[in-house]
Amino acid sequence: MQNLFEEVGTLDRRCYETYGLTEDLLMEHAAEAMAAEIRRRFPPDTRVTIVSGPGNNGADGIVLSRLLHGDYRVCLHVPSGAKSPMAKRQLERVHKLGIGPADSIENCDVLVDALFGSGLSRPLNDASLRLIEAMNALSAFKLACDMPSGLRGDGTLDAACFRADLTVTMGALKRGMFSDAAKDFVGEITVADLGVSRRLYETDSDWKLLDADDLEPPHRTRADSHKGTYGHLGIVCGEKPGAAIIAGTAALRFGAGLVTLLSNEAVQIPFELMQSHLRPQSVNALALGMGLGQEFSEKELTERIDGDLPLLLDADIFSHPLLPRLLEHDKIVLTPHPREFVRLLSRTGIAEIDTAQLQRDRFGYAERFCAAFPDAVLVLKGANVIIGKRDRFHINPHGTNVLAKGGSGDVLAGLIGALLAQGYDPLDAAIQGSLAHTAAARRFEGNSYALTPNDLVAQVGQL
Repeated sequence: MQNLFEEVGTLDRRCYETYGLTEDLLMEHAAEAMAAEIRRRFPPDTRVTIVSGPGNNGADGIVLSRLLHGDYRVCLHVPSGAKSPMAKRQLERVHKLGIGPADSIENCDVLVDALFGSGLSRPLNDASLRLIEAMNALSAFKLACDMPSGLRGDGTLDAACFRADLTVTMGALKRGMFSDAAKDFVGEITVADLGVSRRLYETDSDWKLLDADDLEPPHRTRADSHKGTYGHLGIVCGEKPGAAIIAGTAALRFGAGLVTLLSNEAVQIPFELMQSHLRPQSVNALALGMGLGQEFSEKELTERIDGDLPLLLDADIFSHPLLPRLLEHDKIVLTPHPREFVRLLSRTGIAEIDTAQLQRDRFGYAERFCAAFPDAVLVLKGANVIIGKRDRFHINPHGTNVLAKGGSGDVLAGLIGALLAQGYDPLDAAIQGSLAHTAAARRFEGNSYALTPNDLVAQVGQL
């Protein structure tokens, strides 16, 4: 688990004041981190083109040209000249080495984007947009310095954005790099130490990035146990029973001792699942909303979910009249996709927005919801999943596009529901269920379009 920051300027200044480091020294380390990645991947004499902007991000690129000069065939392009004091100083240094900035970008093996980085806050001008498009058109390994140019600190994109294979970000991870929009542009991400360890450079943050090895499956270590030891999940089975069946199968696969579908009418289900019209007394967690439709009256639904059991809420429940009452529970996990979350924001009076507006500020709206409902755990689905409770947030960046398939969300509901039944705290259940979901997807070896919910559930058993 790693810290995420909205900006790192305050962390840089802390380095100056606390550790006596200088802007110049941090810049040397930033450039050396990029140089190390290039040296690790490409032999000497490789053609490297560096495109530097007028500010300190551009200065990082200029320093990189000095570090690589002599071993690599370096082309430095500074289209707007050097304007910040550090950029001017670094340009003077490379001039003394005989590095003269080129008038245009050249064909190369490695292309480095050092135009703007995380400092970009204004819209790009037409010349910058055309330059980024030309850079993207080159057939080269593409490395972004700090953040791809065109990606703003809040995670939104300009009209053009550099499409990196690798981003070397400076000092610490920026939250904006993990917006849904950013996922197609950042590539692999590494963090450059800037003269001190990241542990010393960083402070604590309310936003965390989940690592793949944060996953801790519910392995069984107790020998003296039985099916009741591992909980009994009840799943409300509505108009579209397939959704509840998928969730139930996933829950059983992820360790729940018993799973019962709560239905009005008899439904054909896999033999390993159970079915009941009423809620068995041994049920200790409930999941509802998946395929719910209009199958139950409010009275019928209340009879099945009444009490203080942990709840997993998904899909159709966000349109249901009972939602306000359910939000009063102190042990709930909500798993909306963006359109459902927009509906949830509207019904709770938090915001009247459309899905596009949400996607431009997923972080902000997640914070607003969790502040309004501090006992609820939010799992906002997307290319990068946001998991939040009160003022603490986690991003799971490990999902892939194979999950863009009907039924994937039902599997997630079953995984989290299984952990609630096994006694997990709701936030822990959400984190571990989400990590298991994305880990299972990454294990799938078929074509990117071919994953089915059954494939996903099968992979859960191999984690």
